[in-house]
Amino acid sequence: MIKVSEQAKKKVVELMGDDGYNPDTDYIRVGVKSGGCSGLSYDLKFDKEQIEGDKVFEDNGVKIIVDKKSFLYLIGTTLEYSGGLNGTGFVFNNPNANRTCGCGESFSL
Repeated sequence: MIKVSEQAKKKVVELMGDDGYNPDTDYIRVGVKSGGCSGLSYDLKFDKEQIEGDKVFEDNGVKIIVDKKSFLYLIGTTLEYSGGLNGTGFVFNNPNANRTCGCGESFSL
């Protein structure tokens, strides 16, 4: 399961509305792809449809879909939003990551 912090939920709802998505019916698609300075990087986008094999979760009122391959890397992850002095954006708090890069956008296991 992937959890969503309260701050991340607020930002998701705002951005989905700005992009023409409905947070009550549409999803955040979270995935992992090869790349980044630590080997794997996170992928986050909005989506209106599930694909066969997707894992579907809902936490804190946010609907999340994850492809089957990425799910293994993301179990127990919390999606957070940071608006601090070190930059703004979504942050993945992934307990499975052994190493992360300085920007927090890539990781390795």
